[in-house]
Parts: sequence; structure tokens; C-alpha cells
Amino acid sequence: MPTNFILMKLKILYFIGILISSQLPAQQRNFNQQPVNLSGKIVDSQTKQGLEYATIVLTNLRNNTITGDVTNDNGEFSIRAKKGRYDIEIEFISFEKVYIKNKLLTENTDLGTIFLRPSSESLDEVEVVAKKSTVEIQLDKKIYNVGSDMTVKGGTASDVLDNVPSVTVDAEGNVSLRGNSNVRILVNGKPSGLVGLSGTDALRQLAADAIEKVEVITSPSARYDAEGTAGILNIVLSKGKAIGFNGSTTVTAGNPDYFGGSANLNFRTKKINLFTNSSYNYRKSPGNSFNNGTYFDDNGTVSSYTNDIRNYDRQNKRFNSIFGLEYYLSKNTSITGTVVYRNSKDKDISINESTDLDSNFEALLTNIRTEDENEKDKTIEYSLNFTKDFKTDGHRLSFDFQYGENEEFSDAFISDRDILPVLIENDPEKNSTDESSKTVLLQGDYVLPIGENMQFELGFKADLNEQYSDYLVEEFDENSGFIRNEDFSNTLIFEENIYAAYTQFGKKINKFSYLLGLRMEVTDLIINLIGTNQDFSKRYSQLFPTVNLGYEFSKSESLTLGYGRRVRRPRSWFLNPFESRLSETYIRTGNVDLDPTYTNSYDLGYLKRWKKFTLNTSLYFQRSINSFEFVQTEETREVDGIPTLVIIRYPINLSSLDRYGFEFTANYNPFKWWRISNNFNFFRFVTKGAYDGISYDSDDISWFNRINSQLTLPGKIEFQTIAFYRGPQERAQTTRKGILSVNLALSKDILKNNGTLSLNVSDVFNSRKRKSIDYTPTTVTESEFQWRERQLLLNFIYRFNEKKKRGRQQRNYDNGDEGEMF
Repeated sequence: MPTNFILMKLKILYFIGILISSQLPAQQRNFNQQPVNLSGKIVDSQTKQGLEYATIVLTNLRNNTITGDVTNDNGEFSIRAKKGRYDIEIEFISFEKVYIKNKLLTENTDLGTIFLRPSSESLDEVEVVAKKSTVEIQLDKKIYNVGSDMTVKGGTASDVLDNVPSVTVDAEGNVSLRGNSNVRILVNGKPSGLVGLSGTDALRQLAADAIEKVEVITSPSARYDAEGTAGILNIVLSKGKAIGFNGSTTVTAGNPDYFGGSANLNFRTKKINLFTNSSYNYRKSPGNSFNNGTYFDDNGTVSSYTNDIRNYDRQNKRFNSIFGLEYYLSKNTSITGTVVYRNSKDKDISINESTDLDSNFEALLTNIRTEDENEKDKTIEYSLNFTKDFKTDGHRLSFDFQYGENEEFSDAFISDRDILPVLIENDPEKNSTDESSKTVLLQGDYVLPIGENMQFELGFKADLNEQYSDYLVEEFDENSGFIRNEDFSNTLIFEENIYAAYTQFGKKINKFSYLLGLRMEVTDLIINLIGTNQDFSKRYSQLFPTVNLGYEFSKSESLTLGYGRRVRRPRSWFLNPFESRLSETYIRTGNVDLDPTYTNSYDLGYLKRWKKFTLNTSLYFQRSINSFEFVQTEETREVDGIPTLVIIRYPINLSSLDRYGFEFTANYNPFKWWRISNNFNFFRFVTKGAYDGISYDSDDISWFNRINSQLTLPGKIEFQTIAFYRGPQERAQTTRKGILSVNLALSKDILKNNGTLSLNVSDVFNSRKRKSIDYTPTTVTESEFQWRERQLLLNFIYRFNEKKKRGRQQRNYDNGDEGEMF
């Protein structure tokens, strides 16, 4: 027993020794990882005043990680950093930079007072900041800086998006990313009423002056909504950050008739930041279109023709206002409240002249249909954000609440008369659409750095939407006046509630990094057809994994690979089974049985920076199942008592859709006075599916290219040219021709650089027209549509207490944007 007892004691002592020896290195490692504090004060060498918002950047010489901070209102700073050797860079706009090389930090260090001298070339330095490329390429996204684009001054959000790399906006205003129209559009990272019920019209109402930048995210992480099989466009609105009271005002006039003005104001103190951007404009947007149809009999012989010519006269009055208050509870904690208000009134008159011809092209009937439409649109949105930054860089907690209401009402009076073979006044018609929506959004996000190169994140989101739509068609009766047409009038209540939760984890191992995420979304869908006692409801839950990998060959060269599962949910009008009459012979209807489309998306990207040249290329592939497409059928119906062939268009689920693509974006600054960027996108999409005995298989190829050139001419006149060409495209039932458009702009600083006068011309050659040919078994229709004719705008901008395009490149001190590390 004694021997066994001694042996047992020796084993216990041996075990304790192992524990102690194992803990000592761990304690030593923990001790070595304890951060130290670097402090100091940045002062103007002439005024001896502290410089607020001066930037201090620390670059770790061992692993090239970056940390830093900005000074407070006294010019003081305090930065916590890991022990090690650092290069320190100190800068403030219009002052010479100060560099401290190879500084060893092993204990708390006070750099004392550091004096910055005003730069002898301060004006040129500000100009260099202003010259920041319109297209800024980052590892995980492309950023389009609106402020440096003269061609969109006085324009709208739709004009802005039409200049964004990888993005196209067609003649109807539909937005596509890499040729895919299913793109998720966010405002300040969240869904917004600014996108509106219709999306297209709302983007034409938001002033370009209110937008700071647009982020193009083609491989979103799990933090973002899974909606949008093409990716995400995030519109970031302007919010002043400079101390004191400053801002700018803009006045615009143009032809066709355009008169407008906007004000971007900001007032900031140590505790609060007040900001607003308001605009009003009156605009005329004339447009035109034609449709020439050829009809065939059962033997394939031409039986008749139709020619339709339509002219549009649009008048729009629009007011937008964004007001916000940011309150700093402490240096690292803030609450921001924002109110968005939009009110617009539109008056549109369209005149359609339609001629029916026989097989010998002899006119049989000519009809003129005039539609006089008035539309009112009002949006109000309230949002509240709470953000808490903890002591560790990148450690953040944020909550968002948003509530919005949107109302759209339109009514139209339609007159109709035959002028051939005899003059006949047909019965008039009235129709109206009354739509309203309410949205509630709740969101929370938490980001936790783990050590120096790891990060964990989780969050939740509830996106609640309710939409009411009342569509009324009234026909004239000689005895009773206008009476309701029950075949087309309908009332719909649409509810879509999406509940989501996500988590993701990222780590950097030397030059390799990864970010793995998983998002779950539950969708509740309710469709109530008022007056029919018909209700439809669906619930579907899905998991959406994301994988983002990166490898940095050097600071200027990197490779990324992204995978994500995405979804496309059908919109309310996609599901509305009632028919909507676009004209007497063209009807659109929805499909209540339409299911969501799910897409697996892959993206391989390469980024390389040289001194004057930056190249970003991507290969991408997207495979969609349950893809839905619009198809056309035809049937004979009575129109004004005459049997007439009517085309009906509606969406269906097809079996699959594969998209392959390649793109590159290049920025080149050959000289200080010339900057040029180019975005080329080539894509192929293969559709396989059949419906109602008809095959919709197609194998289509298309491409587009956009060149943006900015020159500084003698006399310091800025000259910008944007040329865009979209190649021809073929689908199962449609062929579209190529489109070329060119925009030009000139600008000159005046009034001691406090003012800028600019002139821009949109669609110089008046060539932005959608030309297409549509096919059905018995018809061929050639069409051309121009939403807006060439426009010329003259703009004057005046800045007060604000330097031209003031600002500096923003640095991400949490190793990524919006919580994304890599």
C-alpha cells in the first residue's frame, strides 16, 4: 500500500507539473498579446490649434494588418494596438503627411505633440482627392462614386445606375446586373420605400444629388438578403460628416423642359450631426414607340398587317427630402434617426394611332386612341439605428428599425375614335389604380473579432410587407354612363413576411482567407382576392449557404472565389390572376401558382493593381431551377363588337436557366489630367423548358461595353464622355437589336472654386431605343421604343464652408466593410 500510495502521489505531482508547464507558455502568449496604448496630439503648425478628424494609420510590419483612429475635437488620439513594429502615417486634408517608420511598440507610448504643416500644394491635394476614380474596385465589391460623375448632375437614381459597372438600365427603366434583371436594390444596406411599389418609377424620382455612391455586390455574404439571383446593388445616400455648418445648393435647367433645385446641408458638433438633402424638379419627358405586326394564316401566308405609332408627353413634378439626426451617446455609441419623404405628381398623355391593313397593305381601319393619365405618389419612411463599437477593433453591435408607407394613385381617361374608313367616335373608357403598402423592418447584427485574424458574426431580420391594390376599369354606357367592367376590375391584398437569421465565421491564415456563412429565411405569403372569396397562402423555408475565399499574392494582387445560394420571389403582380389591359389587344395577367426560383451562383474574381492601372476580372456561372419567364398566347375576343386577335402575356415556371459570363473592369490613369475606365461584360444564357406543348429552349449570347473618359482641358475645364453599347440578344420568342448611347458633360469651377458650372447632354445621338422582334405561332411584331428623347441640362452648384468634393478615402479599421473581414 505505501508503495502504491507513493506511486500515486508521484503520478499526481507529474500530472500537475504537466498542467503548470502547459499553462506557462499560454500565459506568456496571453501576456505578449496584451495590447498597448499609443497616444498623442495632432496640431496645426501655424495656428497651434488641434486638428479634429486627422487620421492616424498603423501598419503592422509583421503581417501587414492595419489599425488606426481619428483625432477628437482637441486633436488628441488614443489607439490600442498589439505589440510589434509599425509604420505610422498621419494625415489631414490640405496638410503635409507625417511618417514614422519602423516604430517598436512594446509598452504604452505617448508620441507627444505632432505638428502638421499646411501643404504648399494644398489646392492640388484637394484636387487629387476630388479626382478619385469614378469606379473604385475593391476585393469584394465595385464602388461607383457619384460625386465625380458630371453626366448625372440633375438626373435621377435611374441615370446613376445606368453608369454603374456591370449594370444596365433598359428603355423601360428595368435594372439588370450582368444581364440578369433579378437584382436586389437596397438603400443604405436595407430595403426602402425609396425603391417604391413599382421600383422602376421610384428610381426615376430619387434625385442623383442625394446619392453618394452605389456598391455592386455580386457574391453577397450571409449577412445580406438571399433575394436577388444576380446580386445586390446598394445605394448609399449622402450624409455630411464635416464639422460645423456646411453644404451645397444646386440649380438645374434644361431642354426638354426641366427646372429644378436641391440643397445638401450638414451641421455637426461634438455630440450631434444634422443632415438633409432636399430637391424639387419639374420635367418633361417626351417619348415615342411603334409596333408593326404581320399576321399569318394556317398555311403560313400573310393575311394582314397592323401598324401602331405612339407618342408620349410626360410632365412630372417631384419633391424629395431626407432628414437625419445622428446623436453620439459616447465616442463609440450613436443613435441615428432618419425621415424620408417623397411626393410626386405626374401627368402623362399618350396618343396611339393604329392602322389595320390587308395582305396587299391597303388600309382597312385607322384608329386613334388617346390616354390622359394623372398619377400621385407619396412615400414616408422612418428609420432608427443604434450602433455600439466596443474597445476591440471591429467588435460591433447594431440594431435597426424601419417603418414605411407608400401610396400610389393613378386615373386615366381614354378616348377612342376611328378616322378611316369613316369618322366614328367610339365609347370612352376610364381606369384607375389605387395602391398602398406598409413595411416594417427589424434587424440586429453582432460582430465579434476573435484574436487578430478571426471573426464571428450573427444576426436576425424580420421584413414585413402588406400591399393593397385596387384596379378599376369603367366602360361607357349610353343609358347609365360609366359602369364597372367586371372582367378587368379587381382588388387584391398581398402579404409577404420574411423572417431570417444568419451566422458566419471568417479567418485569415497568412495570405489565405475564408468567410463561411449560413442564412435561413422563412417566407409567409398570403393573397386575398377581394370579392371572389378566394385566398391563397404559401409558406416555404430554405437555407442559403455562402462561401467566400480569398488569396492575396501581394497588396496589389488577389484572387477570390465566391459561392452563394439565392432566391427570386415572384412579385405581387406576377401572382395576381386578374387580367390587366394594357391596350384593347394586349393583356397582361399573373399566375397564382408561380413558385420561387432558386439559384446556385459561382464567381471567380481576380484583382491586380499597377501604379496607373487597375484590372478586375470575373468568371461567373449561375444555375437556376423553377426559373420563370413570360410567355405569350393568343385568342380571339370581341373588341367593340368585332372578333379580334388578342395577345395575352403571363409568367410561368420553366425547368432550368443556366447563365455563363465573363467581365472585366479596368481603370487607367495615363496622365494626371486623364482618367479612363472600361467595363466589358459577355454572357450566355441557356433556357430549357416546355409549356403547353411548346418548347421554350433557347441558347442566347449577348454582351455590353461601357467606356468612361474624364479629361482636364486647358482652362481647368473638365470634360467627361460615357459611351455604352449593348449587343443584340435573342430569346425563345424575342430578338433584340443592339443599342448605342453616348453621354457628354463639361464643367468649370468659378467664384474662387466655391461654385461649379456644368453642362451635360444625355443620349447625344438620340439613339437610346429598344428595337425588338417578337414571335408567336401566327404573328411577327417589330417594335421600337424610346422612353425619353435626348436631354440637355445646365447645372450650377454653390458650396459654402465646404471645399470642392471634400473628403478623403475612407479606411476600414475593422478589416472589412459592414463586418466582412476579407
